[in-house]
Amino acid sequence: MGLYQRRILPWVIDRGMRNSVMAQYRPRVPPLASDRVLEVGLGAGMNLPYYGAAVTHLFGIEPTTALRDAAAAVADTVRFPVTLLDCGAETIPLETGSIDTVVSTWTLCSIPGIEAALGEIRRVLKPGGRLLFMEHGRAPDADVARLQDRLAPAFRGLAGCNPNRPIDQLVAAAGFGFEQIERTYLDGPRFLSFHYIGVARPH
Repeated sequence: MGLYQRRILPWVIDRGMRNSVMAQYRPRVPPLASDRVLEVGLGAGMNLPYYGAAVTHLFGIEPTTALRDAAAAVADTVRFPVTLLDCGAETIPLETGSIDTVVSTWTLCSIPGIEAALGEIRRVLKPGGRLLFMEHGRAPDADVARLQDRLAPAFRGLAGCNPNRPIDQLVAAAGFGFEQIERTYLDGPRFLSFHYIGVARPH
């Protein structure tokens, strides 16, 4: 792993996660989580303060050392136990059917093996468990989608992000049904601001 991936890319990701739009919308998803929770892409732990009293234990996947270390400091300030997992979402070291809620915010765009990761998320969820997500992805407008396709290689290289992933289709193909889903543009450039926000359960 080169210097960019080890030092610069984590800083780029962390700065990007702190913009004003994300700060506005971040409190929407974590408070819905309950019981044993897995957060995919914990990052620097920015979601941790928003989890409510219904959480009994949180497992956080974060493969980047610098971001995981930052999350550890935040984890010390919350009332529930936090276990940090040094792994990718494609191979989750948790037992099948052991998690009540999986949370993913602005993460599914960046996982290299997205199909494998969603399969693992489905595996670790209990029957009736929930996937709570807020993700940007492929826009429904053809001109915006074409721009996303053109920019995707550059965004993958610079920020580890695939802005053109059809999040709803990927989640459904992994064996989930939507309990609710909102597809909408948030503030910001249209090629980055189309979002999928919702709740899904495994079939």
